[in-house]
Amino acid sequence: MPSILQSWAALGVAIVLEVAGSSFLLKSEQFTRLLPSAMTLLLYALAFYTLSFALRHIPLGVAYAIWSGVGIILTALISVFVFRQSLDLAAIVGIGFIMTGVIIMNAFSQAAAH
Repeated sequence: MPSILQSWAALGVAIVLEVAGSSFLLKSEQFTRLLPSAMTLLLYALAFYTLSFALRHIPLGVAYAIWSGVGIILTALISVFVFRQSLDLAAIVGIGFIMTGVIIMNAFSQAAAH
């Protein structure tokens, strides 16, 4: 049976796979390009499969909140540094709030330690 550490590692891998899938989603051009479209679907499927392993020891609400928060942050960073898109002040402040929420949940929530 996987350990708690393996569940957290699975969550990290799931997040990376989902962010990669989202990056290919942009390149798929609304699913009109075969390879990026196939990569999007494959990476999303692998992300959810890996997330299922994380849920063995991490409560669904905690895992999904971390998945969402970290995924938003990583996706925003990729959009800026890889795709040369820009973020305005409101987006940066909002992402800061998301980061703060994930940190607070992990540092202080008893649910995260479950």
